[in-house]
Amino acid sequence: MWFDPICPWAWLTSRWLLEVEKVRPIDIQFHVMSLSVLNEGRELPRNYRRMMDTSWAPVRICVAAEQKYGPQVLRGLYTELGTRIHPGKQERGPELYRAALAAAGLDPELAQAGDSSEYDEALRASHDAGMKPVGLDVGTPVIHAPGPVDGEKIAFFGPVITPAPRGEAAGRLWDGVLLVAGTPGFYEIKRTRDAQPIFD
Repeated sequence: MWFDPICPWAWLTSRWLLEVEKVRPIDIQFHVMSLSVLNEGRELPRNYRRMMDTSWAPVRICVAAEQKYGPQVLRGLYTELGTRIHPGKQERGPELYRAALAAAGLDPELAQAGDSSEYDEALRASHDAGMKPVGLDVGTPVIHAPGPVDGEKIAFFGPVITPAPRGEAAGRLWDGVLLVAGTPGFYEIKRTRDAQPIFD
């Protein structure tokens, strides 16, 4: 799964995927994408543009941690960041980042990477690896998975869900998502969102 820590919908999808792991034989691996990178050069509403301008730090910190410790640390770091940002509704900033790093067992000094472009090349490479198979007219979450028929990789945006299903309900949704995403020529199923993210 490719995620940007600031996206509440990606957060819910990630919590659903961790539930799916409990009831289906899958192993979730997390990767970083960036809504700031995705939206570079686009005309955006003022408030969204402001959010994009301040959203570099969390993804840079994730990539810095991945570079120092390996990709396996992203699961714990994303959980610590997301818990604070989404259900915790804490203000994003150095204090949050340092606390999340420490709670994930990582060097809190990596929070300094949020203000540096040192890891931007690696960030863009991770972003591109996630987005290339699905295109640039989607955001996060993006999932790459073995297809349901022959195991050939499929990639898709979503699902956008609230609240995150649990137990066997999570597994059934996974089965259905793989079924539709693995159908040749299938591109989109959508309805208007009438609920805000529910973090339970």
